[in-house]
Amino acid sequence: MTAFPAGTILGYPRIGRRRELKRAVEAHWAGTLDEAALEHTAAELRRATRERLAALGLGRDDSSIPESFSYYDQVLDAAAAVGALPARFADLREADGSIGLRAYFAAARGDAERTPLEMTKWFDTNYHYLVPEIAPETVFALSSHRFAQQVAEARADGVVTRPVVVGPVTLLALSKPADGAPEGFVPLSRIDDLLPVYVELLAALRAAGAEWVQLDEPALVSESLEVAPADLAAAAERAYAVLGGAHHRPQIEVAAGYAQLSEESWRALAAAPIDAIAVDLTRGEVPIPVSGLASKTLIGGVVEGRNVWRGDLAAAWEKLERLKALGAASTAVGTSTSLQHVPHDVDDEPDLDVRLKSWLAFADQKVGQVAVLARGLVDGRASIEAELAAATAALADRAAADGVHDGAVRPRAASLDAAAFDRGPQDERDAAQEALGLPLLPTTTIGSFPQTADIRRARAAHDRGELSTSDYEDVLRLEITSVIGLQEELGVDVLVHGEPERNDMVQYFAENLDGFAVTRNGWVQSYGSRATRPSILWGDVSRPAPITVRWAQFAQALTEKPVKGMLTGPVTILAWSFVRDDQPLATTANQVALALRDEIGDLEEAGIRIIQVDEPALRELLPLKKGDQPAYLDWSVASFRLATAGADAATQVHTHLCYSEFGVVIDAIAALDADVTSIEAARSRGEVIADIAESGFSRGIGPGVYDIHSPRVPQVDEIVDLLEQAVNSIPVRRVWVNPDCGLKTRAYPETVAALGNLVAAAERVREGRLARV
Repeated sequence: MTAFPAGTILGYPRIGRRRELKRAVEAHWAGTLDEAALEHTAAELRRATRERLAALGLGRDDSSIPESFSYYDQVLDAAAAVGALPARFADLREADGSIGLRAYFAAARGDAERTPLEMTKWFDTNYHYLVPEIAPETVFALSSHRFAQQVAEARADGVVTRPVVVGPVTLLALSKPADGAPEGFVPLSRIDDLLPVYVELLAALRAAGAEWVQLDEPALVSESLEVAPADLAAAAERAYAVLGGAHHRPQIEVAAGYAQLSEESWRALAAAPIDAIAVDLTRGEVPIPVSGLASKTLIGGVVEGRNVWRGDLAAAWEKLERLKALGAASTAVGTSTSLQHVPHDVDDEPDLDVRLKSWLAFADQKVGQVAVLARGLVDGRASIEAELAAATAALADRAAADGVHDGAVRPRAASLDAAAFDRGPQDERDAAQEALGLPLLPTTTIGSFPQTADIRRARAAHDRGELSTSDYEDVLRLEITSVIGLQEELGVDVLVHGEPERNDMVQYFAENLDGFAVTRNGWVQSYGSRATRPSILWGDVSRPAPITVRWAQFAQALTEKPVKGMLTGPVTILAWSFVRDDQPLATTANQVALALRDEIGDLEEAGIRIIQVDEPALRELLPLKKGDQPAYLDWSVASFRLATAGADAATQVHTHLCYSEFGVVIDAIAALDADVTSIEAARSRGEVIADIAESGFSRGIGPGVYDIHSPRVPQVDEIVDLLEQAVNSIPVRRVWVNPDCGLKTRAYPETVAALGNLVAAAERVREGRLARV
């Protein structure tokens, strides 16, 4: 038996400090980097990560360094390891039946013949995972040896790592029934069939040199899955009796981050023959005393893995002391979750204000905090008093800083009354908006158009001072003119200006609002090879000047068709930023909403008749515990209504939601009171349409018909099928035709082809419907 280390992290950013993995993977997809070169780049990145973590204070020989690398997604990694890819990818397997990168990437992205796995949000984060498809006949078999190979690779470099694998309960709980599965089939019912493969995987890891393995089981904290907490706990009890009882295995750590571990699951894990349990003590409390802990290590996740604030180390220490009181064999310190949700290094941010930087901790600084607290566990609190005091002083400095509390912002928010959240009757708005003259099944896009290499180069040159503002704006005018012309040529009904001036749908607003800071290198993986740079919302928010009006007005002057003004909603700005943690989210959301309300007023004065306020993160922030959800939905809906309620009845307000699991928050979406809502539906093949129809949703709705997260171009017949599915369930005069999401990540050739098919499909269905009138 090898003792668990005094301190560890549950995972580390895997895209590289300069997004090296993104570039290598995308070059491989483009055919300019072969598989061997890709594997070499990935191995070098893993090696650099291990060396960096050792330099920051984690041990090279005690399993404190996690091996959490992924080419695309940790759920897909686990599904590939146990052979759980749908039959449509079977012909892409290697000759020996194993799942290599060709099948792996096809499942992630799709290809000309195959649709990819569905994608949705990982619990209440902005990370997206790929949803496995499980059927009663799915054959589980060890089909990838990557986990063991990476352990052996590290061993060869003299590092004993702890492989990180999504656990069997979470893998099945996050899966969906495959097409054709019997009604009522639940993937978790296959747990007993899956466990022998995990036993085989554990044996392979042990043979490769793993002394500990981390099995991630965040499903055990959630009350928002299809499976009830009691059923999840029962599955965990069965699973870990089997895995813990395996003879040839590493020692097992079960990690349950993102919220409080349910009491049923806590008791099940405590009683199981496993060796360590990691609990989230930043979004959960110290668990209740239970039997079974005397032989286990408890890892207290007291260092926040999902935000960037330096935090209160003294309070973290007190939580560790309370955890020790539960009587486990030993106590260790860890992060609350993987650090994949935060950027690499505060010291890699030369543009941030020095004082602000002193309040922050990115991944590397959080590793340092873990190392400090671990030293305290080994040598006593007195050995770390200086570090605890420094963290406390930083908190006090932050609280007293100018701008954290703005005397001009708070009185306005405090004076709001009920009328500020009410836009007026829907029938009056419908009548006023008839003046837009839109056809049946109006076509539109979500907002962004492809951000070409030329646009990115021009923006970078402007940021470096190598391109004058005048010349840069000429580039933007040419692109907007081209985008408007392209949409008119394709026959799109409601146009967008394409957003070439925007680096990101949140960062662009953060750069123009007081109370925010932006990073240069603060990349965080969103999904696959995609990464964003979340802004840092550190103070009270206000809008010093109009943000979007100039470019919207320019675009509208180019066409007689309506051009949408494009804004990002308050909830999404919060969700996709690192938000201040010193006041309620509702307070911060209303400050952002008031800034957007002023922007909408200016857009209306500029002649913009349709304004879209995107809220793709509305479902994302929904708390994992049901008891916390009503309060969240109240304030999130209220902030959207505050932003939009000042709009004139003749102004058509749109919103957009993606990966929303519409049925879960349908009442809240209706309460947003937008005139038109577009929502992801293509990748899930229209599953959301039934929820819309059953709900009696009474406003305009655009179930997406083009999955923009895949490079494949949907054919006209595919889109017609989705549209017919929609208009057969929803009154046709309420249905809009649009992609699932913005087109920023796509290339122009596929975009033009897909939008051409979208317009052609809409025309075909429109003609068919009109012929019946």
